[in-house]
Amino acid sequence: MFRKLINTSDDLAITILRLVLGVVFFAHGAQKALGWFGGYGFSGTMAFFTQQAHIPAAFAFLAICAEFLGGIGLILGLLGRVAAFGITCNMVVAVVMVHWHFGFFANWFGNQKGEGIEYHLLVLAIALAIMVKGAGAFSVDRALSKS
Repeated sequence: MFRKLINTSDDLAITILRLVLGVVFFAHGAQKALGWFGGYGFSGTMAFFTQQAHIPAAFAFLAICAEFLGGIGLILGLLGRVAAFGITCNMVVAVVMVHWHFGFFANWFGNQKGEGIEYHLLVLAIALAIMVKGAGAFSVDRALSKS
């Protein structure tokens, strides 16, 4: 089972997708977990999720972990499919609970009350590709799957 989970090829295209998605989600996760890049940190994010967004604490914690640890996992290519799955779950919940009613487009010009789903769809497509193909070249998964 573990072998199937980490099995991947030296696919350079999937490696590029993995690294870009990993960097983006590491940055977003670091905002939530550590307060880096102008974020509120763990306690501030937990307070927002639980008090204002009415998300149960366990799910708020999982969302923070999915972004932060998932980003690190993708950058390293360590359990890439698991990291991509966590990010997929996070994005599906974000679309359903928050962004769906704002339509398709991002709020480029500040003329709507929230962000649409176009960013989330891109993330979902990239994460699904990683779940199907694995972490690709230059990954811990690739190194482990060779042995």
